[in-house]
Amino acid sequence: MIKNKKGFTLIELLVVIAILGILSVIGLSSFRASQAKARDAKRKSDLQQLQRALEMYFNDHRQYPEIQGNWGSELRDGETIYMKLIPSDPTENPPYCYILGPNGTSYQIYARLENTEDQNIGGPFTCNAQEYNFGVSSSNTSP
Repeated sequence: MIKNKKGFTLIELLVVIAILGILSVIGLSSFRASQAKARDAKRKSDLQQLQRALEMYFNDHRQYPEIQGNWGSELRDGETIYMKLIPSDPTENPPYCYILGPNGTSYQIYARLENTEDQNIGGPFTCNAQEYNFGVSSSNTSP
């Protein structure tokens, strides 16, 4: 008697499902790590752009502006727009922290990077009762 074998056995199906599960877990974890690295790249870029805008403002006014609470708005004086949109943290957890020095002659800006293996991690820095691990500052001070 010859049997026509049609379909898959239960063992074959379980093996295929297990392999697909393992591959999806590996793919998902690397995807999440890539997303965190992309958000960190945005944070670094945001702070560097803001740093350039603040330095231009300082060149015109001999002091840095107060921007606390103005994330998402323009950085401008009466006539000059230094930055169309002051960036905010991609996740807002915690938001960027800006500290203006005495008499507006210095500043420090902090962000928290998600990738703890990043080569630019420093600190820890404390600002408004939050801990941060990355910062930029005016040229006359250090983060």
